[in-house]
Amino acid sequence: MVKSSSYPRRIACLQPSATAILASIGELDRVVACTRYCIDVAPKMSAVRDQRDMDKTKRLIVADSWTSKSSEILAAKPDLVIAAVPYQEAAVVEILKAGIRFLGLAPHSLEDIYGDIALISGAVGASERGERVIDDMRSAIETVRDRCANLPRRRVFCEEWGKPIIASQPWVAELIEAAGGQFLGDPGKHYLAADIAQMDPEVIIASWCGAGDRVPLTKIVGAREWSGTSAAQTSQVYCISDELLNTPAPTLVLGLQALAAAIHPNSFAAQRGLRCITQVPRQRSCWEAESGQIDLG
Repeated sequence: MVKSSSYPRRIACLQPSATAILASIGELDRVVACTRYCIDVAPKMSAVRDQRDMDKTKRLIVADSWTSKSSEILAAKPDLVIAAVPYQEAAVVEILKAGIRFLGLAPHSLEDIYGDIALISGAVGASERGERVIDDMRSAIETVRDRCANLPRRRVFCEEWGKPIIASQPWVAELIEAAGGQFLGDPGKHYLAADIAQMDPEVIIASWCGAGDRVPLTKIVGAREWSGTSAAQTSQVYCISDELLNTPAPTLVLGLQALAAAIHPNSFAAQRGLRCITQVPRQRSCWEAESGQIDLG
């Protein structure tokens, strides 16, 4: 039997998904460093926003997997670093040289995500809790799938970035299918606006990385000449908060509920993080504006 002392006690999370998984199994106390974006998926971590709270929380804010430097990660004195591709190879080399365990994630499908939950849960000695989280995710997805089984299937284009236009990831395509939609295009592929217009989506969803729920829907429909699409004609153009779809973690269940409400608004109630083109976007806070992740023009 492995003693509990052999499990990592100080974890640096360079990816929000890892933080969300640890939150779902009740192991956030092990996190000694995380990115600012981890706060969006784990509100209990909000104290790390304020530099003055550092001494109290004992957590450090670090950059994400792609931009993090080994020096800032090592400053947190972690015994496990969790990142996702793409990540800085130079930083990983230094982490490994320091004798610190490194876990790199690269999920594509829902099954991959379940595997990551099981892997992280096992790494911290919480395998049973991880299995319960996975079972709950599967059950929630099947519940929505069953509710949508007899509803009309809508053509859905969902993008994770707007400049250039990049279709959402494979797990989002799976969730759209579960929510009664037909995912248009190939997941993760770059598209021209004209390509999407020709597909004539009945529902358009923008979930831009780092943009929260603030994608300028009216602006992009006009600029891309999408006003003639079925989605624009019926005002079924939506923004879904980035953390609900682009974070491969248990938070995807909330993203699925938002997708179902977007695809079948008469059958599903409006959800947190879902905004229609007819709604005015909320203003950014000073903290969000500092991130500079999106030009709202």
